[in-house]
Amino acid sequence: MKTKFPVERFQQLETPFYYYDLDSLDQTLHEVATLAGQYGYRIHYALKANANVPILKRISALGYGADCVSGYEIRRALETGFSPSDIVFAGVGKADWEIELGLDHGISCFNSESVQELEVINEIAARKGVKARVALRINPNVDAHTHHYITTGVEENKFGINPWDREQVVRFLTMARNIEFVGLHFHIGSQITNYDVFKGLCIRINEIQSWFASQMLMAKSINVGGGLGVNYSDPDGNGPDFKTYFEIFKHHLDLQPGQEVHFEPGRALVAHSGSLISRVLYVKEGIKTHFAILDAGMTELIRPALYQAFHLIQNITSSADGKLYDVVGPICESSDCFGKAVYLPETHRGDLIAIRSTGAYGETMSSNYNLREKAKTWYSDEIQSNDPSK
Repeated sequence: MKTKFPVERFQQLETPFYYYDLDSLDQTLHEVATLAGQYGYRIHYALKANANVPILKRISALGYGADCVSGYEIRRALETGFSPSDIVFAGVGKADWEIELGLDHGISCFNSESVQELEVINEIAARKGVKARVALRINPNVDAHTHHYITTGVEENKFGINPWDREQVVRFLTMARNIEFVGLHFHIGSQITNYDVFKGLCIRINEIQSWFASQMLMAKSINVGGGLGVNYSDPDGNGPDFKTYFEIFKHHLDLQPGQEVHFEPGRALVAHSGSLISRVLYVKEGIKTHFAILDAGMTELIRPALYQAFHLIQNITSSADGKLYDVVGPICESSDCFGKAVYLPETHRGDLIAIRSTGAYGETMSSNYNLREKAKTWYSDEIQSNDPSK
């Protein structure tokens, strides 16, 4: 769905701010829920992508589960309508209080990432007189062919249980009285756009599941994680191809009778619904390079500085003939750059700039560096129903 920016309304607002097109979000959420329902797949939305309350309430209302990586996210999920029985909790460093929180609320399961973590979960569950439902996050040694900061499924990685630890895990689970083994969990990375990677994941899951079955550990569920990427170059085009994505697992995953399949998408659901709206402070003319200096910076969107990530940048108030600009922010860091040699209409002080597809990992990764205050958030329904100047 093409996002139409209410530019006149935007002119009345203090910049920078995050803007969310809820119609676009709803369309994606309904489409994915329908496609997943055809196969009986369970979807757990990854809160780390975007944890805004209005967005989470829309997601939970459609029956999605939640994928959390901190106790704080578990609290937010519970506050916004997610059922505890649909909350899964991952993360390599679960603190005791976070484990206790999950046990107290009876969450669906802990995605456990080490033998050491299993020992602690078992101990805390025993102290509380309950059983903890646990899925083992297994490192399948599948290269996601994405940025090395967001590749998580190769060996010697802090995430997941490696092959050489599996026998020790099995021995512990046969003795642990306060752990119920419920499934296997996998996550190989983020922003994956090569669908063959997911076929490779299925092959490894089949092999790994067969090994655990030979050890008399039968998984009730297979959680294949998330990672499906989006096209940052074309936020108004077709979204991620969930149809093909789900079909890959349908055709290549060998399931046992009654076994459930779970997914944990985040970025693919919310990225295109969000934009960072900023105003041009100055245009600095050089001999070879022109700089468009914005009032938004890496404090509002760190992905370009952290991952060298691309985001489509648009001047939404000018239609003049264009030229190339380095689009930069005001932060006292050379890495505070959103894009180099970006072709924009001739740009002037006061022009509004939209940095697209920031609905995932934009606002959630924002900071107060340079003591900057957090940017405000506006939703399309607010803009349509209210005069933002009041």
